[in-house]
Amino acid sequence: TTEIYTLSLHDALPILKIRAAVLETIGAPQPFDENRPLTIEELELDPPGDHEVLVQIRAAGLCHSDLSVIDGNRPRPVPMALGHEAAGVVKAVGAGVTDLSPGDHVVTVFVPSCGHCSPCAEGRPALCEPAAVANNAGTLVGGEHRLHRADGTPVNHHLGVSAFADHAVVSRHSLVRIDPDLPFHHAALFGCAVLTGVGAAINSADIKAGQTVAVIGLGGVGLNSVLGALVAGAGQVIAIDLDEDKLSMAKSLGASAGINAADEDCVNQVKALTNGGVDCAIEMAGSEKALELAYQVTRRGGTTVTGGLAHPDRKVSIQQVSLVAEERTLKGSYVGSCVPVRDVARYVSLFRQGRLPVDKLLSDTLTLDEINEGFERLANGKAIRQVILFDDH
Repeated sequence: TTEIYTLSLHDALPILKIRAAVLETIGAPQPFDENRPLTIEELELDPPGDHEVLVQIRAAGLCHSDLSVIDGNRPRPVPMALGHEAAGVVKAVGAGVTDLSPGDHVVTVFVPSCGHCSPCAEGRPALCEPAAVANNAGTLVGGEHRLHRADGTPVNHHLGVSAFADHAVVSRHSLVRIDPDLPFHHAALFGCAVLTGVGAAINSADIKAGQTVAVIGLGGVGLNSVLGALVAGAGQVIAIDLDEDKLSMAKSLGASAGINAADEDCVNQVKALTNGGVDCAIEMAGSEKALELAYQVTRRGGTTVTGGLAHPDRKVSIQQVSLVAEERTLKGSYVGSCVPVRDVARYVSLFRQGRLPVDKLLSDTLTLDEINEGFERLANGKAIRQVILFDDH
């Protein structure tokens, strides 16, 4: 497999045999470490087509967006090779790729931007229309499948990436180049957890210096929202979760208070701390109850932002008149409303300055063979961010 790394752009690349974590059916029950919904298979990976790139994956994070496919909260076509938050090295580029070269270090982004649809033209690449179609269909943004089994059966791509594998072919628009001295296990986090969490605070919520903020749901993305609110200059950041360990983690990162969402007077506690409610509440739990709580702790005239992905059948109940009479804002945030080519570099710079210590959110590193155990820990709330490391060979 290593021979292809020395081939030039114009050489014909062979099909590459890779090891990947494949989900055969959705809705798997726990415990995942016993039922093992993900199987490690040898797949065949076609060479990159036009405007595509072959990447050797060096690190890939376990995220609730992967878990939501496993447990059926986000139905996707199967079989599917999961994984979307990763960092790696460019090994070959397809025709039309002129701004990346073999040896470049890159971060994957799970919403490729076509650059031509209306949202992309408006500077909102997270809402790219062709990307949404492709991600739902399990293809790359051009509609292609590059993964298949030895008998030719296609295997679907997860969010255009399929990073739980030693190699991936992705659209050029799914990659952001990074400095080669950034460790892969840190770099991987910037493709999803940091973009989504920090971006929700800085871009979607547009937090201003001195404002009061609540973050509901303290997983890897929610804790990044805590960090994002702090770096934006929030005067108070109140962390809310059901897990006391996560509340302690948020306070160690700089949150001014931590409140257990199970407390009957949770809303009143927030209002007492903030003179009537926070300027902005960010919900990252992916639960309709958490979003309702976020709305309840937001003051008159305030903004409630949700970046949690609940099951499509879930509904939220809010007092409609309050949107008008209290001039409330309720808005969604996808990929942190980020422009990845701009924001990855910004957030990496903040990390280097010590102002965005995302490395503190890394719970553990795993091998690909330990992936089911990792998702069991994630599902039970026993990990913030776990990263699979791949050997350099």
